[in-house]
Amino acid sequence: MKMSLSTLQKMAESHEKIAILTCYDATFAAVLESAGVDALLVGDSLGNVLHGNTTTLAVTLRDMIYHTRCVAQGASNAFIIADMPFGSYQKSPEQAFENAAALIAAGAQMVKIEGGHLMADTVRFLAQRGIPVCAHIGLTPQSIHQLGGYKLQGNNDKAAKQLSDDAKALEKSGASLLVLEMIPAKLAKKITQSLAIPTIGIGAGPDCAGQVLVLHDMLGISQGKKPRFVKDFMANSNSIQEAISHYVNTVKTGQFPGKEHQF
Repeated sequence: MKMSLSTLQKMAESHEKIAILTCYDATFAAVLESAGVDALLVGDSLGNVLHGNTTTLAVTLRDMIYHTRCVAQGASNAFIIADMPFGSYQKSPEQAFENAAALIAAGAQMVKIEGGHLMADTVRFLAQRGIPVCAHIGLTPQSIHQLGGYKLQGNNDKAAKQLSDDAKALEKSGASLLVLEMIPAKLAKKITQSLAIPTIGIGAGPDCAGQVLVLHDMLGISQGKKPRFVKDFMANSNSIQEAISHYVNTVKTGQFPGKEHQF
């Protein structure tokens, strides 16, 4: 049965963890789906793991449409979320709608945009026009130059309050999911408990409604220094399929992320 937004919401309400991985092509879409991954994120992380760039900023809308279409060809049941790349939604809600519509036409069921309360009007504009939105706060890779690097966010009282306020504003505006990236586990738990929509953590502790990792990171094949929140699931696996199944199982049972992966 095809996963839907209402399915993910019901999973969160029944405290069944949501397992998500990034995906960029049809073959891996089929592999991830058969291993039990609930949702596939066509991430602009493809700029790093496929294109070899140090940031996601050079990824284009054309790139995202192409890879979304590829993933949609390989996935029969998994829910598909597509990142909106840098520059494709920040100018105006109208610009965001036009570009989000192109990703939905390519096979996405939801688009993901980065940013806090400043993106609330854009989230509202999309949601009111039938485009489901996954918001993304905390470490937002498209703002990496402004943030000054890949650093922990929300680690003081003022910053933590801002993230909590952002989360509530985005939910009120119509966001249906919220990614929390690289924030203290206690803050992620507090935000998760304050919202009715599911939260998806990446470096945000075990208390989010679900977890997401970059596929190449969890397979141990990405280049460069690995973030603290990453676990190499290939290390004790005999196949890619087994590694992905192990990831899904440890997310579902709450074993991942462990304390060593938290802030």
